[in-house]
Amino acid sequence: MRPRIALVLILFILPTSWIRQTIIASPREGVTPAAIFATAAMQADSKPAQASSSGRDFPSIAEKTKGFEALPGYFPLFWDAKNGKMWLEIDKWNTEFLYIESLPVGIGSNDIGLDRGQLGASRVVRFERSGPKVLLIESNYNFRATTDSPEERDSVREAFAESTLWGFIVEADEGTRALIDATDFFLHDTHHVAETLKRAKQGDCRLDASRSAFYLPRTKNFPKNTEVEATLTLVGENPGPWVREVVPSPNAITVREHHSFVELPGPGYQPRVFDPRAGYFGIRYMDFASPIDQRMVKRSISRHRLQKKDPSAGLSDPVEPIIYYLDRGVPEPIRSALLEGAGWWNQAFEAAGYRNAFQVKMLPEGADPMDVRYNLIQWVHRDTRGWSYGGGVIDPRTGEIINGKVTLDSSRLHQDYLIAEGLLAPYEKGKPPAPELEALALARARQLAAHEVGHTLGLAHNFAASTEGNASVMDYPHPMVRLNAGGQIDVSHAYEAGIGAWDKVAIAYGYQDFPQATDENKALDGILTQAATHGLFFISDADARPPGGAHPSAHLWDNGPNAIDELARVMKIRATALGHFGGNNIREGEPLNSLEEVLVPVYMFHRYQVEATAKVLGGLDYRYALIILS
Repeated sequence: MRPRIALVLILFILPTSWIRQTIIASPREGVTPAAIFATAAMQADSKPAQASSSGRDFPSIAEKTKGFEALPGYFPLFWDAKNGKMWLEIDKWNTEFLYIESLPVGIGSNDIGLDRGQLGASRVVRFERSGPKVLLIESNYNFRATTDSPEERDSVREAFAESTLWGFIVEADEGTRALIDATDFFLHDTHHVAETLKRAKQGDCRLDASRSAFYLPRTKNFPKNTEVEATLTLVGENPGPWVREVVPSPNAITVREHHSFVELPGPGYQPRVFDPRAGYFGIRYMDFASPIDQRMVKRSISRHRLQKKDPSAGLSDPVEPIIYYLDRGVPEPIRSALLEGAGWWNQAFEAAGYRNAFQVKMLPEGADPMDVRYNLIQWVHRDTRGWSYGGGVIDPRTGEIINGKVTLDSSRLHQDYLIAEGLLAPYEKGKPPAPELEALALARARQLAAHEVGHTLGLAHNFAASTEGNASVMDYPHPMVRLNAGGQIDVSHAYEAGIGAWDKVAIAYGYQDFPQATDENKALDGILTQAATHGLFFISDADARPPGGAHPSAHLWDNGPNAIDELARVMKIRATALGHFGGNNIREGEPLNSLEEVLVPVYMFHRYQVEATAKVLGGLDYRYALIILS
């Protein structure tokens, strides 16, 4: 339930000083980041390749690849089946693109944290050639100059180091095109699985080349992205207990790692200013072209590209909708619940003036889940219950979200079902289980889908929402359990259905498309100011997660506007559940010691509300704010 963001939706904790007083300096008048990137791209495309500058005589690409299987696409690939090699043709020099690595097949342990579909780093890179050598270089967008002066931009670029990720040797060329053997690059541990295992004290592993190879079913090419996948085996002599629990032969851990070369988005995207009150993730960089009376640190929020066909209309169709696709491996009735919950976000986009701007569909049959053209909601299995995540791939230059990736833990629903078993004691001899058990679990699945999709839309946690009438699915929801008139436990409305009032505010801030001549900064400030007058505000992880957090409204897994009153109510429910706890809490035929599993969530039912109440003592009520200079 927490977001995992690489450069890929970066999860950062706002410094207290920035929260209390933040000034966002806009780019120089008439010069936008999008315009600078477009100009830089055109200049890069115009540079000639340094082909054959070494004086060596190279064979032609056609001669070198004779008998190889050709995979045409963004970067053409050639598969040499005889020698098990993957060759890459480079026809775009000094042209930036995204290099994304991921883990399509993981280890299956939440404790280790190497899950199926896990996104890794996302880097802006380019190929440069010098004689027979080709370098894959990562650009440094943490420091830049937003200006139309190439000399000023170069002065910043040359002041800060870049990173060369790999070196290759040209084996063939034709004109400005060159062929390299990319086998070693694609077969290295780019996701750092061995390092992760070592940090988790699960063994010292090394990559075994003899047990590693290309995985051809997931090695594909498309006009705007090149996809290569490898089966990698890591071997070691001292596997840890978590590895032993999930790997059939713990001394040989086989995973799959994926490499994506993705074309960067074209011009037309307008970055939107970051505001600490709005509840968004974003990018941060230093702009050395800032006038001396403005801050050098600039921030933009992360969001998808979305535009109205008619910005002047109160309700308009989008130019292109945002579409999310659900993993075909999800079974019913969970499938329908996830489709419904994720689809709640269309309510927020409608409130922001869009018609059918957000859609959720089943992943088309035969589609590759790793294809970056698909925003994906995937269903992940582990041996123990673990976190669900909302992440994605962003353009580090602008903050534009290119691809959203949701990972939902399948064990979560079993845990929610277990909570219902403990509360309701539903197993009377000779009677089927009460339908409320499944209903509660599916209600939670809907909320979970909405929550994690929210992260992939750019939104951070809002842990103040539970005190505002459950105003956001971006809070952590504790089940709202009640006692009916007869004193019996009622879970029929354990979780909210639909998007919250705060969620509509946040989407309006991030995605509202304003008519021409609108003062955008003033309009955005008006959205948040109006929300505050209705008691809606945003408090996130930095002020809610720490045990010493003092904010009386920012709690995890709590309910109610008054923490003390809610604790008293929760204690009555806990007492009622413990009062009738016994054999009816487990299915007929189950071992009696399985009562322990059902007892724990009931016995600890009040845990988070106690934490919320403790924060009221000596707490400090505050808001994130801007100083507006007129």
